[in-house]
Amino acid sequence: MKQTTQVKAFFDSVTNTFSYVVSDPDTQRCAVIDSVLDYDAASATTKTEQADLIITYIQQNSLSIDWILETHVHADHLSAAQYLKQKLGGKIAISHKIEIVQQIFGEIYHLDIKSLNATQSFDYLFADHETFLIGNIKAYNIPTPGHTPACLSYVVGDAVFVGDTLFMPDYGTARCDFPKGSAATLFDSVKTLYSLPDQMRMFLCHDYLPESRDQYQYETSVYSQKHKNIHINTTTEKADFVEMRNRRDATLSMPKLILPAIQINMFAGKFPQPEDNDISYLKIPLNYF
Repeated sequence: MKQTTQVKAFFDSVTNTFSYVVSDPDTQRCAVIDSVLDYDAASATTKTEQADLIITYIQQNSLSIDWILETHVHADHLSAAQYLKQKLGGKIAISHKIEIVQQIFGEIYHLDIKSLNATQSFDYLFADHETFLIGNIKAYNIPTPGHTPACLSYVVGDAVFVGDTLFMPDYGTARCDFPKGSAATLFDSVKTLYSLPDQMRMFLCHDYLPESRDQYQYETSVYSQKHKNIHINTTTEKADFVEMRNRRDATLSMPKLILPAIQINMFAGKFPQPEDNDISYLKIPLNYF
């Protein structure tokens, strides 16, 4: 398979998140996938250091942005989508199933979702398997729910970006215990990804550095995942995976930034409307989780 897709990775060590600039070298058009807005939880302060690295790279390479893509509503970091759009343009896009997540967490946060979504925060909602372009490179999405109901993977030329669905083969798969998550559904989603060409490059959203290695990694292949992933490989039975995943998830604590992150990310990175003192406030549901 000809490798026409240029990929530049950016790593946020605070949240163990990889963001990507994906570009077409022929047209100099690009997309940003899973951007990070720096957030200090103790002071509730945001900064743009990670996003500014992306902006600098795009500007230094004379790229023009078409898309700001989210693989899902992240629970471990805040999205810099609004800041990137303000600085560079581009359409902020996610799965049309974001409306499920907005409804679920709108109830948890006790928000008036109908009022807030009178104008959808995202610029574009992808239908399942919808095709699009980054420059001249053909791209499409693959619905990969299980971690959340609105997870998408993006196939761009010879590369696939899978969000939290899979980690490196030596680390396994995403948790499935968030609202409307499902280990059985995740198994089916991973099997769909495994039907892609073996040589396709696979880019991941996180790496948590298992004891077996000393360097963070973000790229693998469909072949490596199919044959080496410690949670789902060619020999794994669905029932065994579901039992393992559910048992493992029961031991996990909630992500440290889940309450601020989802409240902002489910609205495309927009902060809550400032109150009459020009300050935005987050809502925290006490004793819910």
